Formats: sequence, structure tokens, C-alpha cells
Amino acid sequence: MPDFVHLHNHTDYSLLDAAQTVEQMCNRVDDLGMDSIAVTDHGNLFAMIPFYKQAQAKGIKPIIGCEIYVAVNSHLDRKHIVTPTSNKRNYHHLVLLAQNVDGYKNLMKLCSIAYLDGFYYRPRVDKKLLKKYNSGLIATSACLAGEVTSYAAAGDYESAKNAALEYQEIFPDRFYLELQNHGIIEEKKAHVILKKLSSELDIPLIVSNDCHYCLKSDSNAHDALFCLGTGKDVADLNRMKYEPGKFYVKSADEMYKLFPDVPQALENTVKISEQCNVEIPLGSYHFPAYPLENNVTSDDYLRQLCIQGLKQRYSTISNQITKRLDHELHIIKKMGYAGYFLITQDFVNYAKNNNIPVGPGRGSAAGSIVAYSTGITDVDPLKYNLLFERFLNPERVTMPDIDIDFCIDGREKVIDYIKDKYGHDSVAQIITFGTMKAKSVLRDVGRVLGMSYGEVDRIAKLVPNELNITLERALKLNPELRQISSNSPTHKNLIEYSQILEGCHRHASTHAAGVVIAPGPLTDYVPLFQNSSTGDVATQVDMNGLEDLGLLKMDFLGLRNLTVISKAIGLIEQRHNKKIDINKIDFKDKNVYNNIFSSANTIGIFQFESDGMREYLTQLKSNCIEDLVAMNALYRPGPMANIPEFIKRKHGNSPIKYIDSQLEPILKETYGIIVYQEQVIQIASEIGGFTLAESDMMRRAMGKKKTKLMASYKIQFIEGAQKNQVSKKIAIELFELLEKFADYGFNKSHSVAYAMIAYQTAWLKHYYPIEFLTANISSNINDTDNVVKLISDGRKMGITINHPDINKSHADFHIIDDNTLQYGLAAIKNVGYKAAEQIAKNRLKLGKYKSIFELITSGEININKKVIESLILVGACESLGNHRAELFESMEIIIDFASKFQKDQHRNQESLFGDKSGVSIAYPQLKKIESWPVDKELKYEKELLGFYLSNNPLIKFEEDFVELSTLDSDGNNKYKTEYVQVGGIISNVNLRYDKNGNQWAILSLDTLSGTIQVYVFHNTYLEYLNFIKEDKIIFIQGKVSNQSDNNKINQVIANKIHSPVGIRQKLTRKINIRIHYEQTETKLLESIYNLFNENKGSYPVLFHMMTSQSRSQKIINKKTLVSNDLDFLIKLRSFVGNKNVWIS
Repeated sequence: MPDFVHLHNHTDYSLLDAAQTVEQMCNRVDDLGMDSIAVTDHGNLFAMIPFYKQAQAKGIKPIIGCEIYVAVNSHLDRKHIVTPTSNKRNYHHLVLLAQNVDGYKNLMKLCSIAYLDGFYYRPRVDKKLLKKYNSGLIATSACLAGEVTSYAAAGDYESAKNAALEYQEIFPDRFYLELQNHGIIEEKKAHVILKKLSSELDIPLIVSNDCHYCLKSDSNAHDALFCLGTGKDVADLNRMKYEPGKFYVKSADEMYKLFPDVPQALENTVKISEQCNVEIPLGSYHFPAYPLENNVTSDDYLRQLCIQGLKQRYSTISNQITKRLDHELHIIKKMGYAGYFLITQDFVNYAKNNNIPVGPGRGSAAGSIVAYSTGITDVDPLKYNLLFERFLNPERVTMPDIDIDFCIDGREKVIDYIKDKYGHDSVAQIITFGTMKAKSVLRDVGRVLGMSYGEVDRIAKLVPNELNITLERALKLNPELRQISSNSPTHKNLIEYSQILEGCHRHASTHAAGVVIAPGPLTDYVPLFQNSSTGDVATQVDMNGLEDLGLLKMDFLGLRNLTVISKAIGLIEQRHNKKIDINKIDFKDKNVYNNIFSSANTIGIFQFESDGMREYLTQLKSNCIEDLVAMNALYRPGPMANIPEFIKRKHGNSPIKYIDSQLEPILKETYGIIVYQEQVIQIASEIGGFTLAESDMMRRAMGKKKTKLMASYKIQFIEGAQKNQVSKKIAIELFELLEKFADYGFNKSHSVAYAMIAYQTAWLKHYYPIEFLTANISSNINDTDNVVKLISDGRKMGITINHPDINKSHADFHIIDDNTLQYGLAAIKNVGYKAAEQIAKNRLKLGKYKSIFELITSGEININKKVIESLILVGACESLGNHRAELFESMEIIIDFASKFQKDQHRNQESLFGDKSGVSIAYPQLKKIESWPVDKELKYEKELLGFYLSNNPLIKFEEDFVELSTLDSDGNNKYKTEYVQVGGIISNVNLRYDKNGNQWAILSLDTLSGTIQVYVFHNTYLEYLNFIKEDKIIFIQGKVSNQSDNNKINQVIANKIHSPVGIRQKLTRKINIRIHYEQTETKLLESIYNLFNENKGSYPVLFHMMTSQSRSQKIINKKTLVSNDLDFLIKLRSFVGNKNVWIS
């Protein structure tokens, strides 16, 4: 095979322009037997680390490059320029390849400057910058968008020559003229001049294929991707497009056939490859230096801080505390991480000293007494028996990783503090990439194929709701999705293209939490990127790449619950003049455990509000923080299977067994069940004779199923256990138990820290419910589903939610009194916080609004049509004296007036709206029309608020539903039988697929007594498909799937689904009357029979005659048929009691 190297290639990091992943490209090159390739993505080095690692793993030489954008003039210019070749852009393309470390660093500098200073539609540099940073770089003239090539294609020899000479001067002996042949006429024209220039100016030629996808068959899918990037439809005949089937990774033979007359140009690609020898330094660490004075070392200063901190944390410093501190500091010093701890404690304590709430800890760092004593964490590792080696293991040399939770509102201040301290050029946020996943790729491709939104949405919804599901798996699971391809050629293309493009990167954004700190300018280590929409400066390398490069990265996470706690404390101080220190509350308060956790009253409680968790809480009856820690660790896939046994053992309903008595002190707190990773480590250490560091290594090997390592550890464990008087048989059994639980065990340090936050939120909910509710809603006001859930919970606590009102509401919810909240305008869909805040501020400044026209013209308010519509539709404008229908149907009048008012303001005229002397503005008349029916108003409330606030559509069926339901008003099982029937409105439909690919559904059914889950399995689903729609009112019959110990129904399996209309007549078979033995006097029975005669109907009566031994004798009366009317049933109940009359 002839020698050739592809030097001009784009991966999917050329966002929405190339359709091959790094892995696909390297696999293709490997399949072709090539041993080297370059990546030259458009304007960025996003692929640099993934490509470098993937190529090395494949035994392929990676060449680091970039197809940069060179500004026509200065990279600082912000204007379009029309060039002699009719190029309306203000840049040309140029390919740069790094020869050595100098070139690698210069390429990073250029790509960083292009984003930070030169971004104008594209990240650009200029020739002045190229002259400054050209060392170690090879340049090629690129494609038709390259400066030399574009002039050559236009037949402008002189301009092409001048440009070539300029680049030859900038890159002496390192500039090449690039020939491409994709069957484009302009390329062939360019070849004539490029070959002539090569000969006359002694500039060597190379050939390339500008690869944008792997295989020729990927061409159409790539075209769809390109349309997505350019905002065009595939069917658009006037759009820009790539020549079909030409831009794939071709073999060397194919390249020789394309360029038979310039064999030296192909050979030059190999020569360039041989010159490019960049080794990216992976694995070495680059920590910034923490500023210290008086020649004090980092290790000594850290020890000083720890000793000071211990005095504040402990009343008495025992030998155990001192020994633990010395042990940790010894490991930290040995590993060279003292500076890391100093940097971390510095910004954490800055936050605490500036009233920015910080979490008690996160992850394994909570197991460190150094972290606890320096204030990084607030979890005492000795109290909770946490292990330092789980965090920092001297036998596993990896970067320490301390993630910090901050209040969302204060996170930016901490980042700014770090930038000020270590230099703005040394600190940046971290890039992250969005990928085209199963559902989103279908939507994207469907859009450019010209398919209707409704059709594409329907198809996307056929993909099961499964985490990280692929189209391949979705097609296997759902036969309906498999059939889509056969609907039409367009549908076939949709599925085919989507499968090719799935997994490609779609966009770049800033990581929500990551921050990187370098020991000097970041551009010495990594290229930088600037988000054009937010202005955030981030690295061009993602989290994983930064770790490979050894840079210090930290997660500054904004934890909403810390914001909730902070806001609640603020409201408590404001309303009750009490200053709460949340870190000093009593963690043993029985009221909190009984009224919040044991009662499963945990909506809004951090980590404990899911339905499944709440179900277990009612069984657990937790009474200590250790229970919460354990539940936090157990409630996740895998270990969840142990929860029932854990609960039984806690309550003494199941024996606690230990394989060996030495396990008891380790497993006693979790009733003999291995729950935590730390327990695995302790067992290996105390029974197997491992060091704690070795124990952690063994745990990791087990978790990652490293078979060879595990075999050697097993021998070591058995030998060590036997030395500790454990028989070989028990040792083997114990090791196998550890293997099983190492996979499932959870990090106890993290669980303790998060259980502490959970308890703090529960304490606030118990003692200050309305403040906690208000803070919770306000901190997440844009999440409608969450707001709805919290409001529902507030109502159950007896808190009234007042309707939104532009003359009463603020942007946030606010407290009227201990039992009343005013709805916040910002929680209405489409309104937004800014507009809501403007409305409230203006009202406070100028007084209440008197008309809709005042609302749209007062002060500095500038709200759009969508905002006004939403306010009207939820009834927030009714205090203006007009009902919703009048206002909504007058929208044209309102908007027209607003438009004229704005124009008049801009012209500063007075003709239309009066003069400055105070003449009142003449407002137009609104339309006079009838009010909407209640159902229509409720429909809009549900749509824009997420729930029914002013009324409930179930009210019209309330009498029937209450009468027929087997659930009482609290959702409890009235008759304590497996059979259940209940009515409600479907608030959510979650479609699922069983293992055979059959569709079924989980419904969220809002009933008069709360929300329950209804499982509608396949056969029932098919039979009642027409009923299974959101906002549909239904009545179901089925059986209990799950109920709590207190008899509350949570989940139901549906057997039949009915319309609510005429449901009482449809389901009534008998009227049941229970009569106790002491009620059997003749007078009572006569009164009952008289009532029967007055209320004749169609239904027999079944008497349940209760004996003194509480046995029931059933007597059916078919002679006198009675009614099932409510009035009759009420009178009957007045004789025998409410619970003793029911319909069946």
C-alpha cells in the first residue's frame, strides 16, 4: 500500500459540521492500516486529549492540529469585509500542525486568543499573531476557504502568490500548499495556480481530503447534521452543501487515484507526520502555590491550622484525635498535597466568613480530620467512624478530590475570590459538551428533514424513558419504533441518519460546577474557550482531560438546599427576630424524627422526598441520625434490596446474624448488614490483616471486577483471617460476601454529610413550616413541577395559597401570616423573574394598578404579549375589574395601545396621550363578552400554574367519587381489602416497555385524597388506551400494589378504567348496611324500612348483622329495591353511622 497520512480531518468537535467521533475516526484509520493521523477541528482544540489518548491506545501516532480562522485584517475587527474573491466573511482558513512542544504551546495560545479576543462569528487570529506564535508549527493552505486557495480558485495568480509568500515568510520551511479533490470545479481551477506557485516559489505540495465523516455511506447523515448547524432544511435547493460522498476517510490507494500526477505531494504528508512529535505530558501534577510568609512550608502551616482548628472543634483533644491527625498529615506530606488542602480551606473559610452557606461536606473528603479541623467540612470523622484512606490512599496516587457545596446565590462570589487571589489568567471554569442522545437526535434530524413537529415528537416519545438509552436498544424494545422506517422514505432516513449521528457532540457550554486553578497562566497548560452567549471563560478541555493533564480542578457545586436553609433562616429572623445557627441545632430531637421522618412528611426534605423513600420511612420509624445515614446509602439500585431486611432487624422482627463475632463492632450500627464502603475496608483491615490503604485498593478491585487482582487479594485475605482465628471456610464465605457488597456499598462519609443537610431541612420544616415552604418554593421558582408539589404539601399542612394577583403578589411567594402564602408572579409560566419583579416594584412605587393599560404603560415596565396573556389566563389581573375572557379577547386592543404608547414615548410627542400638565390618558374600551366556563379557566390554570388553584375539576364528580371510593379522605384503605376503586384526574403518563417490548404505563392520578401511582399493564393498557391521556378524569378499579403500614394506599394496579360520567349507576350493585347487635331494636329497623319505601329504586340491600363476637351474618333483601341517591344514603347513615353504609 502506498504511504499517505490524512493531515486535514474534522471530528464531531467541529460542532454540527463533522459527523465522526474520535473513536470512529481512529477505528477507521486502524482498519485502513494507517499508522498516523491529524485532527484539525475548526478553530478549536476540543478533541485534543480524547484524540491523543484514543490514537495512542490504537497504536496510531496522533498529530495535534487545528484549522484556524485568520482574520483578513486585525483579529480585533468586528465587521464583514468583501474580498476580491467575493468572500463576504472576514476570515480565511489555515491548517496548523504542532511539530513539537513549542508548537503545541503556541497552538494553545493562538486558539485561546481567537476565542478570548478575536471572536466575531468565529474564533479568529491574525497574521501578526501568527508571526508571534509560529514557532514549532507547520502550516498548510487549507481548503477553498483558505486565502491562497481562494485566490487560486478565482484565477487571481498575483494575490495567491502574495499570500503564499506571506505565509512562507511567517512559517519558513514549514509552509505547504494543499491540494484537495472532492469533485468541485473550483478545486480543479485552484490546482493549476497552486502547482505553479509550488514550482516557482519552491513551496512543497501536500494532498488532503478534508474528512468530515468516516465512511462514504455516512454522507447523507452528515448532510443532515450540516443542515442542523446552518439552520436549513435538507430539501432547500439554495443552501450551502458538501459535495455528496466525497468527504470521508479515504484509503491511501483512493488518494493516489485522485492525485496520480503529484506522488511527491502524498509522500510529503508522511514527511510532515515524521516531523510532528508532540508528547502531551499526562500524569504529572501542576498545583498552584498557596502564598506563605516567613519561609514556612505548606506542611508546617497546614499542621498549625489543624491544631488551631482542633481546639475549636473538641473540648478535649484525646490521644485518638492527635494520633488520627498525625496519621493524616503524614500521608498528606508524603503525597505532596498540603498546598491543595491550604487552597481549599482558604476559599471555604472565605465563604463562611462572608455569610455564604457551605455544605457540611461532600464525598469521601468528609472522612478527614484535617478537613474537619481546617473548616473544609463540618463532619466529625471520629464520631461517625469514617476513614481517611477512602479519601486519600497513599497506595493509589491520584489527585485529591474535594467537592464543595455552596449556596447557589454565593457560588460566583467564591469563584471571583479565587480569581482575585490566584490571578484571573490562572483560573477558569470548565467546558462541557452536549451530545445528540436518542430522543434529541430524532428531533434534530426530523426537523431538517422537514417533518412536522407533531410527527417527530410522536416518534421521539416512542423511545423508552430509560437512562442513557441508545436508539439501538430503543428499537429492540419498542416494535412500534421499529416500524417507523417502513412508513416512508423520509421516515427511513430519519432512523438511519439518527443512528449514525447519535452520540455526536452538539454544542459546548460551561460546566455547572467545575473550576480549574493553574500555577501560572492557564494557556501554558490548556487552551481556553469563551462562551459567546454568557461570556464565561472556560478551558477547551473537559473535566476528564484536565485530570489527565494533572491540573487542579475543583467542583464548586451550587446546592439548592443550602439556599433553602439560608432563605428560611432569613425569613425566621425577619418574622420572629430569632437568629438560627443551623449547625448547632439538636440532631437528636425526637419531634423532628417522629413528625417529619417517621410520618414520611418529607416533601421538600433533601434526599428523602421520593415516593419510594417515603414509603420506607413509614416502616423504618427512624429515631436517630444513623438511620438517616443508612437510608441515604441504601436507597439506590442494588442495596435497595436490603432495605426490608434492614427495617425488620431494626425492629427486632428478624434476627441479626454475624458470620463471625469479630464483625459485630463493625456492622452493629447497620444491624449486621454491610451498607458502607468503609465497612468493607474495615473488615479487610481488622479481620483480613490488610492495611487500610490495601483494604481500599481491594475494595476498588472488587467494585471494578478486576479478576486477577481479586484472586491475589482473596489469598491474602484468607491467610490474614486465619491469623485472626477465623476458619478458612468462614474466611472464604466472608470474602465472597465482601465481593458482593463492594459493588453496592456506598461512601459513608458522603452519606453522613448529606443526612446532616436532610435533618437540617427537616428541623426547619417542623418548627418553621411556612418559612421553610416559602424558601423552598422561592429557591426553585422556575421548576413548575416542584412548585406544584410543594404547594400541595403546604395545603396538607393547613397553609392557604392565595391566588396570584398583580396588585398583591411579589415575584417570589411571600408570607401573609402563619397560615397564608401569596402566590409569586415569577412562578407563572412565561412570566419570568425579571418581568415579575418589575411589576411588583412598580406597584410598590406608584400604587396599585387600576387597569390593564396602566400595567403595560406604568414606570419602566416593558413586558411582552406572552407575559400579559399568561397573567390574564391565570386570573392575576382580575383585581382590575375585568374578568379573564374580556381581557384575553381584548389582547389586540391592549397590545396595539402598548405599541402606540411606546412609539409616542420614543418620539416624545404628547398628541395621543396628553401633555405634561396631568391630563389623563384616554384608554380604549375593552370588549364586552361573557365569562368563560369554569372548566376553561381551570384548563389555563393547570397549563400555566401546573395545577388547579381556584377550583378542582373533580368537584363535579365529588359526590360519586367519595361514595364509590375505597380510599378515605386521607388516602387510607377504608375496608382493608386488596380490592380498590378510586376516581381522579391523570396528571402524568409515563410510558414504559416490558422485557417483551410490550407497552404499558404508570399514571400519576390526582384524587380527592392525594396523588397515587396507577400501574396499567399491557393488556389493560390496550383495552383502555383512549382513557390514558393527561388531564383525563377517570375512575379505576383494581388491586392494591403497595400500601404503608399505616394503611395508606400509594400504588394501584388497574384492572378496569371507566369514564366518570354516570359512574354511580354503572357500578352500583348493592346498598350495604352494617347493623351491630346492640342496634337491632324493632324501632330502628322499622325506621330503616320506612326509609326504603320512601326511596325506592333498582338496588337490593345487603345487611351485615354483627354479633357480639364481631362476626357478620349477611342477609340480602331483594324484595324492596332502593335508590343509590346521596340524600337517601345520608339519611340512612344518620340511623346506623357513616361507616356502616356503603355501595358495592
